[in-house]
Amino acid sequence: MFNLSIELFSVAMITLLAVISPGPDFVLITKQAISNGRRAGVVCSLGIGAGISVHLLYTLVGLGMLLSEQSWLLNTMKILGAGYLLWLGGSALWPDLRKIMKWRRSHLGERNSDERSSINPVVSNESSNESPNASQPLKLKAQKGLKASFMSGFICNALNPKTMLFIVALFSQVISLETSIGVQLVYGVYIAIAHIIWFSLVACLFTTSAIQSRIQNAKRWLERLSGGVMFLFGVKLMSQ
Repeated sequence: MFNLSIELFSVAMITLLAVISPGPDFVLITKQAISNGRRAGVVCSLGIGAGISVHLLYTLVGLGMLLSEQSWLLNTMKILGAGYLLWLGGSALWPDLRKIMKWRRSHLGERNSDERSSINPVVSNESSNESPNASQPLKLKAQKGLKASFMSGFICNALNPKTMLFIVALFSQVISLETSIGVQLVYGVYIAIAHIIWFSLVACLFTTSAIQSRIQNAKRWLERLSGGVMFLFGVKLMSQ
């Protein structure tokens, strides 16, 4: 019983330290909360918890050590995870790149202002005719946005080799072989919930009215910063 108490305390503290340490998850949640709001940030946190659950699942069934010793698998996860972080970072910076390309095209004389002005009245009439059903596309767009937020958190963790190694090391070095599978399941649920709660709190923090009022003018720059940081995380992971 005493050993189990020490084990429980060790798992709790190691997990908390791992969760609150800055990393791609923190940057991703910050970007989601600032760009898409509190609900998107919380849903992204659920995705992070689901991604953690993938590593917990194969570790609990005894495949963790086997998979962690496969260098090709770790390299594959590293490439996929780094590529995803690079894509997330590039997506945040893409609007600025697109504006630059549009400016270059307009600077070279490829302007279509006359065509746009002739099309605008038609578009306005169509939008007025579709106004009764305008709420339905908005709902579908919101649902797709929440799904994208969930998947971004899920993929960011499921393809993170560092998360894999952390879970495997925790269950192989800290948790005793004599610990029952029921207790190990409790540990797994705790680890997943700890991630969800922490990153939900981060999302709520960055969407409070006090924080929003302060960052409103710099919101776009913070999105660019978070995108650049995720891009750097991808480069770092790729180079390791």
